[in-house]
Amino acid sequence: MADLPASVRVALWSTAALAGGLDLKEVPHRAMPDLDHIEGLLPQLSLWRDLGERLVLVALPRPGDLTSMPSGPAALVAAATEAEELVYVTGLGGALVPDIRAFGPEGDQGWEARWTAYDADPVPQHVVQQLSLPDVELQLRREIGALTSELGNAPGQPLSGHGLENAVREGLDTDWGLPDNLPPRAVRVVELAGAITGLAAAGLDHRLHSVDSSSTLQREQILRRLHDHASHALVAAVNVAALHLAGWR
Repeated sequence: MADLPASVRVALWSTAALAGGLDLKEVPHRAMPDLDHIEGLLPQLSLWRDLGERLVLVALPRPGDLTSMPSGPAALVAAATEAEELVYVTGLGGALVPDIRAFGPEGDQGWEARWTAYDADPVPQHVVQQLSLPDVELQLRREIGALTSELGNAPGQPLSGHGLENAVREGLDTDWGLPDNLPPRAVRVVELAGAITGLAAAGLDHRLHSVDSSSTLQREQILRRLHDHASHALVAAVNVAALHLAGWR
């Protein structure tokens, strides 16, 4: 089932708490209700609050694409690219990277998130404020249209055209667990981008691949491009929503 990265929900619920919308102690459960154990998140959020931070943003980096995350030491880059997600603050700088994994004996396992704090460079306010959600939404819809067309023309089943869409339509999670009072456009882009990243991830599942390796490679390339465009849009939409929660917009 498609779901939002934990850092997406942590950024929004943390910002809501720092703005006075809820007790900071509620953030772990609100942001990660499906996890059994969460460690390392609250102490750093409390420190950021005490230092005057009021805005928590998200980044979804991957190897070769660090554009959404702040600059920082090699340890941060290594951890963030392995997790492919993090949250960060802009004023004094700093980041939190999750390590989400199963724990416990086989047959009785739960899930935990261990958050580790890293140094990161401050991010100038104008860099954050320049995000334009209408442009992000328009570009995302254009890319979806173009890449869906490419996917429909790619050979092989079930990853072409409506075959892929039907394969995962019922598996998409529409209850994203977001705070209330977010801008409608931000919510719309989060939902669209979240669904598309889930759709692309499901399409990249090896169980759906055909036996034709060249066709599989062609479809994988299209799906990875689709996933990357949706991921960038998701980051922009979440960070604009966080700006609103923090009272910056």
